[in-house]
Amino acid sequence: MSTVILLVITGLGLGALYFLVASGLSLIYGLMGVLNFAHGAFLTIAAFLGWEVGRRVSDGTWWGLLVSALVGMIVGAIVAAATEYFLIRRLYERHIEQALITVGLALASVALFEGIWGTDPIYTAKPEWLTQTTEILGAKIPNDRFLLIVCAALVLGGIVLFLQKTRYGLIIRAGVENRSMVTALGIDVRRSFTIVFAIGGAAAGLGGVLASVYYGYVSAHLGSVLLIFAFIVTVIGGLGSLTGAAIASVLVAVLQQFANFYLDGTGDFVVIIALAAVLLIRPRGLMGKVA
Repeated sequence: MSTVILLVITGLGLGALYFLVASGLSLIYGLMGVLNFAHGAFLTIAAFLGWEVGRRVSDGTWWGLLVSALVGMIVGAIVAAATEYFLIRRLYERHIEQALITVGLALASVALFEGIWGTDPIYTAKPEWLTQTTEILGAKIPNDRFLLIVCAALVLGGIVLFLQKTRYGLIIRAGVENRSMVTALGIDVRRSFTIVFAIGGAAAGLGGVLASVYYGYVSAHLGSVLLIFAFIVTVIGGLGSLTGAAIASVLVAVLQQFANFYLDGTGDFVVIIALAAVLLIRPRGLMGKVA
């Protein structure tokens, strides 16, 4: 029983990390129809710069981690907004060009990060409590999983409140439905779309810093690895559905944990099988809209 509890809760923690990365992808696609393959680059640059600043402030402490998280979110938001403003804004109706330019940016960014920080992982320090465990019904749960779960829940709640309760959230949703009408009312929809990218980038930036806590290191390929699972989660949950991304993140991560434990480390393979099954049985995903 304790093993099952351990796998479920650690799966929730991993799912929380997947959601932090996938939420930005899902939000950007759902509101703007852009599949952003450079999303992993936002995560990686945020993780590196967050680590650089955090270790200089107070390495291995809560204060240093908080500073790292704030820096990561700010960096992720700025880089994402700049990407939308300079590269994506002119390509909203040209989906092939969108894919090509974001894939190119993703590949170039990995080479840039390797040139600056090297090809080997850089191991990070974290607060002592996060290195310990908490016993729940006989299962010793790593404490960093609780941090991931709380942060993911806050991000989900924050995005939903922003879209439903704020003026910009209303403008964004209206602009998605009828951009020309909103523009005719004198509202600059482009600015709102840049804000969407910034929010997605901030979530990815936070995910990058927390990924360094989860894995214990930062590397040039950190974003690329997580982006794969973020796309899987986004497709299974339903392209554009934030709720679907949250549900799929948990399902994928828990399935992965159980398969790794009971099926000799075949978690990634089982997740791919699950993705194929969803595409065959329900192509729009669990919560996706009917085309």
